[in-house]
Amino acid sequence: MNDIPSKSRQKTVPKKWTKQLYEKWLSPIKTREHFLKLISKAGAKQLIGAESQIMLEGVMKISQMHVAEIMIPTPKMDLLDVDMPIEEMLEKIIDIGHSRYPVYENEKENIIGILMTKDLLKWQRAPEINLKVFLRTAVFVPETKNLIDLLRDFKKNRNHMAMVVDEFGRISGLVTFEDVLEEIVGEIEDEFDEDDDQGEIYSLVDKSFRVAGHTTVEKINHFFQVQLLSNDEEEFETIGGLIAHLMGHVPSKGEHHDINGLRFEVMHSKSGVVKWYRVKKIGN
Repeated sequence: MNDIPSKSRQKTVPKKWTKQLYEKWLSPIKTREHFLKLISKAGAKQLIGAESQIMLEGVMKISQMHVAEIMIPTPKMDLLDVDMPIEEMLEKIIDIGHSRYPVYENEKENIIGILMTKDLLKWQRAPEINLKVFLRTAVFVPETKNLIDLLRDFKKNRNHMAMVVDEFGRISGLVTFEDVLEEIVGEIEDEFDEDDDQGEIYSLVDKSFRVAGHTTVEKINHFFQVQLLSNDEEEFETIGGLIAHLMGHVPSKGEHHDINGLRFEVMHSKSGVVKWYRVKKIGN
C-alpha cells in the first residue's frame, strides 16, 4: 500500500515538471532581444532547424518593418497602359515575365486595376471586349503600414499585390505578397530564376536578347562573336560582375551600359542582383 503513490503525489510530479519547464523556457519574454536570444540558443542546440530559426527571426524582423522599407518605388514599377494595343501589351508581358501588372489610364498616377497575365489570354480570344472588364480591383495601402498587418490583409483578402501611397495620396510604389514572404524566408525563386549555372540567352521578338546576369562572359563572347574582357578584367567570370565593375555600381532596372557594340540594359533585378539584361547590338 505504501509503495503505491497517492493521488496527490501522482499530481505533484507533473505539476513540478511543468512549473520548471515554464520557468526555464516559457516564462513571459520581456524584450524582443530576449526572444531573439532564445531563438539563437535553440538553433545552436539544434532544438529547431536552421530554416525554422531563419523564419522565426524573419517574423520578428517584419514585426517592426513598414511597407516603405520593401516596396518597389514608382520609377521601377512595370505598368500597363489600358489603351495599349494587345500585340504591344503581349510583347511587353512576355519580355518582363510577371504574373500581374498594375494598369493605368491617361496618367501613371491613375491606377484603375490589376491585370493578371492569364486574363490577358481571355482578352486575346475576345479583343472586342473592353480590357477593363478583366481587371481586378487594385488595393491601396499607406507607406506606414506594418508588414505583419499587410501580410494578414493579403491572406484575408487573397491579394498578392498592393499599390503604395504616400501621405499626400500619391502613388509611391507597389508591394507584393512575395516581397513580404522574402523578408521572412529569404529569396524565393521565380519565373526569372534559372538553375543552369552557365546562364541562358533567349531571343526576343524585337531582335534583342534576354541574357541572365550569371551568364559567363565566355558564353557571351561566343554567342555574340565579341571580346568583352581586357587583360586587367579577366578575373570577372559572369557578365553581371563585369558590367557592375565597369559601371562602378550594381545597375538598377532601366540602366544600361554599352561595350564592344552591345548594349546591356537591366530588365529585372532582385535583392540587389541583376537577374536579366536585355542585350541588343548597336552601331554598325
